[in-house]
Amino acid sequence: MSQLALDVGGAHVKFSDGLAWTGSIPWPLWKSPDQLAGRLRTILASAEDCTAVAVTMTGELADCYPSKAAGVNHILASVCEAAGRLPVRVYLTDGRLVSPAAALAAPILAAASNWHALARLAGRCAPVGAALLIDVGSTTCDLIPLLDGQPAAAGRTDTQRLLAGELVYTGVERSPVCAVARRVRYRGQTCSVAQELFATMRDVYLVRGELPEQPDDLQTADGRPATRPAAVARLARMICADETEFGVPDAVELAASAAVAQAALVLAALGRVVRRGWNADAGLGFPVVVSGHGEFLARRVLTQAGHVGPLFSLADRLGPTVSRAATAYALAVLMREESGS
Repeated sequence: MSQLALDVGGAHVKFSDGLAWTGSIPWPLWKSPDQLAGRLRTILASAEDCTAVAVTMTGELADCYPSKAAGVNHILASVCEAAGRLPVRVYLTDGRLVSPAAALAAPILAAASNWHALARLAGRCAPVGAALLIDVGSTTCDLIPLLDGQPAAAGRTDTQRLLAGELVYTGVERSPVCAVARRVRYRGQTCSVAQELFATMRDVYLVRGELPEQPDDLQTADGRPATRPAAVARLARMICADETEFGVPDAVELAASAAVAQAALVLAALGRVVRRGWNADAGLGFPVVVSGHGEFLARRVLTQAGHVGPLFSLADRLGPTVSRAATAYALAVLMREESGS
């Protein structure tokens, strides 16, 4: 028997039983919200002897919904439809697992709740004193203070967390290059970029070899494959060039400058969080837990910051597949512990 946790995002659905079955699938929610229940039903059907479902989400912010409350309502309705007679629990940002009815009565607590579940799991790596979780995904980066193994974030909602520097809306796949860097390097010069969705940071890290090629994945800026040659062509358009003016060495140079710019965004947020003082006198010696398939960016930022404390990697501890879907895995673990199974 298994209890399955779902993390319904705007671009991916992540799932885990907290044991051996964990995964993530691309799902652009804003394009087809009415098909969400069917997609979730397919995932649940693949879970062996599923007896209960827990859900957390960030997809309520998708612009197919007029408000967060409407998004929470639709996502929960889709989960309940997919689950059929299976009991459903909803994770809130105050750490409770509640019924769908209770979550609908407090939709802001249900909205964007996955970071809190992940922080509770990450806190077990550093159960005493001040620590920090840095989770870098396809779309966002979370910097979550931990104190004695528990989340100590200043913000609860996405807006509050943006204000506190605990949420940086930049990720290693979906962020447009033009949102990360105003200017990039091209043949030894600095060039302004086109303010257009020609390429994303996934192209940057494909060219740099920090993300793997996925020829079957067409969730890119131009709908062409997630391969290095296609990424080079997309990056060329960032400076209004084509293959006659832009080759692989140019892509490598441009990608390097874009990667520096993204690291600077996260580094600035890290500085704000550290200056807030939750870590008292720990300076830069506090433990840090890194997770997500953008762990390489978190490590780069910590090196630049001069971090000298212990570093724990969820990818090293749990494997890269679980690390990518760590929010769902964390919720599954919490659900299993609450039920005593």
